[in-house]
Amino acid sequence: MKNMGGMMKQVQKLQKQMQEAQEKLKEKTVEGTAGGGMVTVTANGHKEILDIKISEEAVDPDDVEMLQDLVLAAMNDALKQVDELVQEDMGKYTGGMNLPGLF
Repeated sequence: MKNMGGMMKQVQKLQKQMQEAQEKLKEKTVEGTAGGGMVTVTANGHKEILDIKISEEAVDPDDVEMLQDLVLAAMNDALKQVDELVQEDMGKYTGGMNLPGLF
C-alpha cells in the first residue's frame, strides 16, 4: 500500500504538469498559409483562429471560389500545425502514446 500512495502522488504531479502544458498551448501560435502566402491564418494551441490576412492579389470578384479555397487551405494548414504542436508538447507527458480525449 505504501507504493500505491507514492504512485498516486506521481500521477497527480503528472496531471498537474499536463494541465499546465495545456494552458500554455493557448499562448502558442502557428501560421498556416496558402497561395504562396496570399492567405495567412494564425491559430493558437487551442485551435482558436486568431487572425486571417488576405493579400489584395487574392481578391478577385470574378473568382470568389479561389479565395474561399485559399482561406480553407490556410486554415487547414494552421490546424494541422496545431495538432503537431500539441503532439510535440503533450507527447512529453504521454511518452508518445496517443490518448484519445486527453487533448
